[in-house]
Amino acid sequence: MAGILEQIKGANDIKAVSPSKYDELAQELREFIIHSVSETGGHLASNLGVVELTMALHLCLDLPKDKIIWDVGHQSYTHKILTGRKDEFAGLRSFGGMSGFPKHRESQCDAFDTGHSSTSISAALGYVRAREIKGEDYTVVAVIGDGSMTGGMAYEALNNAARLNSNLIIILNDNKMSISENVGGMSKYLNRIRTNESYVELKSDVETALRKIPGIGDSVAKGVKKSKDSLKQLLIPGGFFEDLGIEYMGPVDGHNMTQLLRVIKTAKKEKRAVLVHVITQKGRGYKPAEVNPSEFHGVGKFDIESGHISKSPNMTYTEAFSKAMLYIGTKDERVVAVSAAMPSGTGLVKFSKRFPKRFFDVGIAEEHAVTFSGGLAAAGLKPYVAIYSSFFQRAYDQIIHDVCIPDLPVVFCIDRAGIVGADGETHQGILDLSFFSSIPGMTVFAPKNKFELYDIMKFSLDFEHPLAIRYPRGDAYEGEQHHRAPIVYGKSELLYEGEQVALVAVGSMVETVIEVKDQLAEAGLHATVVNARFVKPLDTDMLDDLCEKHNMIVTLEENVLRGGFGEAVSDYYMTKGSPVCVRHVGIPDVYVEHGNVARLKQSIGMDAWAISSKILSEVLI
Repeated sequence: MAGILEQIKGANDIKAVSPSKYDELAQELREFIIHSVSETGGHLASNLGVVELTMALHLCLDLPKDKIIWDVGHQSYTHKILTGRKDEFAGLRSFGGMSGFPKHRESQCDAFDTGHSSTSISAALGYVRAREIKGEDYTVVAVIGDGSMTGGMAYEALNNAARLNSNLIIILNDNKMSISENVGGMSKYLNRIRTNESYVELKSDVETALRKIPGIGDSVAKGVKKSKDSLKQLLIPGGFFEDLGIEYMGPVDGHNMTQLLRVIKTAKKEKRAVLVHVITQKGRGYKPAEVNPSEFHGVGKFDIESGHISKSPNMTYTEAFSKAMLYIGTKDERVVAVSAAMPSGTGLVKFSKRFPKRFFDVGIAEEHAVTFSGGLAAAGLKPYVAIYSSFFQRAYDQIIHDVCIPDLPVVFCIDRAGIVGADGETHQGILDLSFFSSIPGMTVFAPKNKFELYDIMKFSLDFEHPLAIRYPRGDAYEGEQHHRAPIVYGKSELLYEGEQVALVAVGSMVETVIEVKDQLAEAGLHATVVNARFVKPLDTDMLDDLCEKHNMIVTLEENVLRGGFGEAVSDYYMTKGSPVCVRHVGIPDVYVEHGNVARLKQSIGMDAWAISSKILSEVLI
């Protein structure tokens, strides 16, 4: 017999499902998501936690007319299924397949493209203001997690949302177990009263009714309202939001369809911003994800029965960084580590356990992380700020003003630099060389393998200026370990000496360029290979030497070409008036989509075969 899920082919089809079947549908959705992600990888725990919440939203809204803005969007799988994309899950996060995040190009039901945190309320508020200006009538809902509420942008949006005189629904999806103590009998009772439709109407009409009674007047009406508000502040959570001017409803059991439907329908009637506090369980319905939601947040392929996750046996760059942090933390008591809600993802868990007083997780607050680190450095400590490349973009201003202008010795550890793969456009770390290099006083280094990562981390201990170290996601390259020249500030490393063509590679591209060298050699061209090491400052002595001995210089970087290493090299040669031919290999002026890293590089001409073919087409052997 076909399941209930088979009846859902597009948006709003869920409304034909009998309420008696809601629990069964939720179970089918969870089973489908678990099975799909086990085969493709993806975000599991976050999606399992919002199944009922998503169902309730779809039952109460009319999509795509109404708008749901998902914060980050890594919890939108149920939403995608309920809008007719179930059959596309076989290609989830693969090249040419469905994105793991909301994408308007996939469906009109995805109202806003997301991938970074704390943005949903701002985007939703934009929709509301546009709705007012255009005189349209639709509901706007922002779904934001408690983790995303650590980001300052969410509060900037709340500050503005408080001025609304029309409806905006903010769903606070709270999956932190520490909140459970607030969900007691009194909270449920008060929530039932507050979400009762007749109560909402009574609350809005009570002052008006009192003012109409002869002899009562405004003062008594205001007094009654004040008393009601005082009782509310005493007994009901959410006083902070109420003080801002945002109606608070909750907490609500995020897995109870009756409560969810009631509160969402009530929230739609408000003529201002309303925050609905929903308590959910991350990983719900799959025991391994319930027990360890962090491990099953972003997960690779896994065995459903055992919960065993497929992992590479090789050391990753993140693990190499973790090992280096433990070493320098032992060597120097000034060393402190800062994470923006990603201690596991950035490899700082072991450091945090070894040196708990010297580790700081500031939440999803990259701007604060950088300025906080500036304060640590100004006070005489040696901060290492580990953040993903694409998330560092958020702290560009703070890097300039609060670290580089005062020339403070903060080390920026740029994880997931370059093409990261399945998470797509919002997570590709393809801009960091450009924006870090553009900052006066910043030094930028990219290690060729895990051994060079160890070496630059040791070098950084005595470096008393801002330093950015960028390294890619995935297995750490172990090749070329016989080339391990001591790190000298601003100097590159000659790996192989050849003729005619010099290949100058940055960081992760050294592994690729070794393949290029071998392919060129098979065609009779023996190229020089240089490991750039320092992207800024340029090793101009090396560039001068290469110019004298070669007809063509090829730069290779896993970064956009605009503003990157290659442009800096060309600018140097142009300024000197050097006649050498310079060619650049890098990422063109595009946002790289999701997919397997090797396939993505092939699609933009950054694989070894494409590079060597292009070089051979220009060089007469």
